[in-house]
Amino acid sequence: QVQLVESGGGLVQPGGSLRLSCAASGSIFSINTMGWYRHAPGKERELVARITSGGNTNYADSVKGRFTISRDNAKNTLYLQMNSLKPEDTAVYYCNAWVRGATSRYLEVWGQGTLVTVSS
Repeated sequence: QVQLVESGGGLVQPGGSLRLSCAASGSIFSINTMGWYRHAPGKERELVARITSGGNTNYADSVKGRFTISRDNAKNTLYLQMNSLKPEDTAVYYCNAWVRGATSRYLEVWGQGTLVTVSS
């Protein structure tokens, strides 16, 4: 089975920056689209950003111009660079990926989440 592990979350002041990482491990043949989602208290889980295997990206309107999603295909790792952070960015951030491992089909896999807290 394939596993996704997020890291890089923590406490940061408004206006600060964080870089999240998501490492995929296990028997991986290929990874298609990957994305970052977040879930804040009182809100539904929302898509923050996603990136295709070919490098095409899209972002939630609330993070455009502040966040950058990228991936290292050789390392099977996804990144999210977060700049100019705001208190409303506070949430648990989850990595998502469509992965082909032991089967011939892509399966959707989720990480356990990493907490980002933006506060003074």
